[in-house]
Amino acid sequence: MGKPTGFLEYERKQNADVPVKERIQNFDEFHIPLSEEARREQAARCMNCGVPLCQSAVRLGGMVTGCPLHNLIPEYNDHLYRGHYAHALARLVKTNNFPEFTGRVCPALCEKACINGEYGEPVTCHDNELFLIETGFARGYMKPQIPAVRSGKKVAVIGAGPSGLAAADQLNHRGHSVTVFEREDRIGGLLMYGIPNMKLDKSVISRRRRLMEEEGVEFRTGVDVGKDVDGAAILKEYDAVLLCCGAKEPRKLSAVGMDGVKGIAFAVDFLTGATRRLLSPETAKSVLSAAGKDVVVVGGGDTGNDCIGTVIRQGCRSVTALEMMPEPPAERAADNPWPEWPKVKKTDYGHEEAIAKFGSDPRVYSTTVKEVHADKKGVLKSVTIVSVKLENRKLVEIPGTEKEIPCGLLLIAAGFTGCEKYTADTFGAALSARGTVAAEPEGYRTGADKVFTAGDMHRGQSLVVWAIHEGRCAAREVDEYLMGYSNEEE
Repeated sequence: MGKPTGFLEYERKQNADVPVKERIQNFDEFHIPLSEEARREQAARCMNCGVPLCQSAVRLGGMVTGCPLHNLIPEYNDHLYRGHYAHALARLVKTNNFPEFTGRVCPALCEKACINGEYGEPVTCHDNELFLIETGFARGYMKPQIPAVRSGKKVAVIGAGPSGLAAADQLNHRGHSVTVFEREDRIGGLLMYGIPNMKLDKSVISRRRRLMEEEGVEFRTGVDVGKDVDGAAILKEYDAVLLCCGAKEPRKLSAVGMDGVKGIAFAVDFLTGATRRLLSPETAKSVLSAAGKDVVVVGGGDTGNDCIGTVIRQGCRSVTALEMMPEPPAERAADNPWPEWPKVKKTDYGHEEAIAKFGSDPRVYSTTVKEVHADKKGVLKSVTIVSVKLENRKLVEIPGTEKEIPCGLLLIAAGFTGCEKYTADTFGAALSARGTVAAEPEGYRTGADKVFTAGDMHRGQSLVVWAIHEGRCAAREVDEYLMGYSNEEE
C-alpha cells in the first residue's frame, strides 16, 4: 500500500472537461488529463483494502458491481502512486487487453464497488487506467509481443468488435494463427461505428490494429461472412471458428404510422453514419444529419446519450430524450446500499450539453412515442408522445396524456433483441430463445462442429468490458479444444 493515509489526505479529482460551448463545436475527445503529480495523488487514495470489491465482479441486487475483468486495481494503483508506470501497466494489461478502450467508454463498475465510495468518493480507477495505457504508448512500453513458437493451428474470428479483438489477441499470443473477418471497412465493431468520436477517437482503434498486426494477427475487412463468403469454406480452411458478431438486431418501436416515413433511424445506424461522415466526408454526403431539425431520441442509456451529444454537434434545432422508465432518485435508496450498483440518476455529457445549449434537461421520463406524423412527401414532421406506467410488469399508456411535438428526426435507442441470424446460419449454429447464439451451459462452444461464440452474440447486449471478458474466456476454451489444455488466463 503506497500511502496508508492517502484517502484521507487527497480529495477525488477526475480529468477535467473542455467547456461545453467549446467542445460541441467539434467531435474531438474533450477530457483533459491531470498532471502526473495529481494522477499519482489519485492513485494514493487506493486503500488496498483486505477484500477489494473493485476487482471482484459480484452480483448484488440483480446487478454486477466490480470489474468483470478482475483488474488488479490495488496493485496498479500502488505502482502508479510510486511512479513505477511500467510495472503498473504490466499489472493492468495482465487482465485487460484494451485499457485504452475501457479507460474511455467503460461506466467504471470498479469505482461503484470502491470502499471509499461508501461514505465518500471512490478512487478514480477509470482515469488511472487510461493514464497508464496512454503513458505506455507514449513512452514505448507497448511493444509488439510476437509469439516465439507457432502452434500450426488456424483460427477464424468472425467480427472485429471488442470480444473478437480480445479473443484474437489472446489466441495469437498463445501461438495460433488468427484471421479476423469484419464486414465493415474498419475494425472495432461498436467501438468504431457505435460510439462517437468524442468518446473514443478512432485513431485509438487504428493504433491498436497496427500493434496487433505487428504481432501477427491478420484482419480482413469488408468481408461479410454468410454473404460474401460461405461458412463451409471457412470451416474447411480453419481449425476453429469463433463468432463474435454482436447483438445488432435492433428493438423496434411500436408507434403508429412509422412505415415508409423518412427521418426515422435506429440509433446505431445514425451513429454509424455520423462517424462515416467524420472519417470520409466525401463518401458520406447522403448520411442522415440532424442539422436544423427537432430531434426526438427514444431510449436512455449510453446510446441515447451519445445520440444527444451527436445531434447537438450536428446543429440540431432542439432535442428531446424520451425514457420509458420513471426518473431515478438523485441519491441511493435505502434498499440500494453500497456496494450494489447505484440506481441513481446520472447526468452524462450529452445531457450536460443539451442543458447548456437549450436551457433545460432534455429527458422526459415515463414517456414514449405513440404515433408519428409525416407531410405529403412522407417526411417526418411531428410525433405524438404519451405517458406510460408499469402495470403487472408491462408498460401501459396513461389515457389523456397524449401530446404532439415537432420532430424532424426520430432516433430509436431502445436496445437490441439479439444477433443477426444469417452469420450463425452459415455455420450451422442455432439461436437461443433470447436471439443469441446457443452455447453449452457456462461455456462458449456451440452445437456446430468447431464453432464457438462470444460477446454480445453470446450473452446479449452488454458493456465493452463484458465483451472483452467474453472474448478472453472463449479464447481459453478454443485453445483447450485445439491443444488439449490451456495456460491462457481468462
